[in-house]
Parts: sequence; C-alpha cells; structure tokens
Amino acid sequence: MSEELEQNYVEILDTDGNVIKCEVYDVIDYEDKTYALLLPLGEDENDDDSEVIVMQYIEEGDEAYFQSIDDEAEFEKVCAYIESLDSEEEEE
Repeated sequence: MSEELEQNYVEILDTDGNVIKCEVYDVIDYEDKTYALLLPLGEDENDDDSEVIVMQYIEEGDEAYFQSIDDEAEFEKVCAYIESLDSEEEEE
C-alpha cells in the first residue's frame, strides 16, 4: 500500500474542482479491485448524516491515485458489499 494511504489523510477534487481533505477511513478489496472509503475532515463517522466517499484506489508502479466510480452498477455493487460488511460487524 502506498505511503499516501499510510498517512491516513489525502486530498481529492470534487466535481467543481474544489479540494476536499479526507481521512482514509477504510480500504477494501472487492472483485479484484481496491476501493477506499474516505471521510471528509470535520465529518464524524459515528454521525448517521456523515458522508463517506467511495472511490477506486489504483496503484500503477510508484504512482497511486483515487478514481471515481463512474459505472452506476459497479458503484451499487460496491456499496451493497460495504453495507454487508457493516451488517456482519454489527452482528458480532
């Protein structure tokens, strides 16, 4: 995993080109891809209204970056998988 993720904080651009500073809340592997759950700074992960940003995490050689998930079906499957993980944790 890259040094950027190990620091637990990253900056991403929103659709308007604004910089959003985020904490890397979690990284998951699903169907041969890696996804990052990003929590914008100032948000509380225990708050039901907090917004978690889900992006694909890609490493190519020494470079690593986040990419939005443009395929709606892929995004829905990843979100359903994340929710199933949350359900399993609550049951334990």
